[in-house]
Amino acid sequence: MALQDTIVRIMRLKPVRVFLHYASSNGPLMAQGLAYQAIFAVFAAIWVAFSVAGVIITANPDLQEALLGILASSVPGLIDDGSGTGAIDARQLFDSAGVLGWTGAIAAIGLIMTAIGWLASGRVAVRTLFGLDAPKGNPVLLKVKDLGLALGFAVAILLSAAVTVFSTTALDWALDLIGLGSDSDVGRTLGRIVGLLIVLVFDTAVLAAFLRLVSGIRIPWRQLRQGAILGGVGLGVLKTLGSALLGGATSNPLLAGFAVIIGLLIWFNLICQVILVAASWVSVSVSDDDVDLSVPRKADSEPSGRDAAL
Repeated sequence: MALQDTIVRIMRLKPVRVFLHYASSNGPLMAQGLAYQAIFAVFAAIWVAFSVAGVIITANPDLQEALLGILASSVPGLIDDGSGTGAIDARQLFDSAGVLGWTGAIAAIGLIMTAIGWLASGRVAVRTLFGLDAPKGNPVLLKVKDLGLALGFAVAILLSAAVTVFSTTALDWALDLIGLGSDSDVGRTLGRIVGLLIVLVFDTAVLAAFLRLVSGIRIPWRQLRQGAILGGVGLGVLKTLGSALLGGATSNPLLAGFAVIIGLLIWFNLICQVILVAASWVSVSVSDDDVDLSVPRKADSEPSGRDAAL
């Protein structure tokens, strides 16, 4: 009886229920499909971004370094750091800056198709975890909405790079003001902490927007906040341990010629798994609190007392 009671208590734990719900809803399979689509979307997005906004990026070395740092930490193995192990040579990206030729136009078309397709698949995956059908409405308007969201996420990445540059400059100024250089142990530690906090805030905000806006589900903030923060922390842990996680998986000499692509597939699979596990956490939280997501919530459909009085 003691063992049975222990098993019952374990099964009632929320993390256990979240992963059981995730597995029973085919979450791992959906994450694998999203990972496959993400590879094509990322390559097209980077080429178009540098073709369109590359002049601004190239003219600002600090912004250039920050953006490459974000890309390198977000997707290990994507940017070549000079060792020849990356999928994209940064020099070729900056050589194409501001030149939107026929290759850029093709990449732009591919970006639109893959980005919209990835967001549509992500919407279906999240709504499946919540037990909801596909959203009703004009499919053309839905595609336009997805395009706008994709552009919004791209702008968010650039803003994150700009915030990184600003925070680094402000931190260096503050350290010099108190007599500590940025090259000191304290300066490097503080810089690392600030960088991790910026990444956490950015990942949490993007994940919350994905779960709330892309899925089209009116998730209450209290439940959404839990999953977004946990997902942001999970993504931060992956980025911190990215190289170590992928090192063993891509070290097989038989796979040397495909190591970069295999590494990217594994990485995007891990990222998509974390995103959908976070969505599963929110879904279980909503179920625990008996929130009906199939109808508009009172807070969304009715004005508050102050607004009604006005």
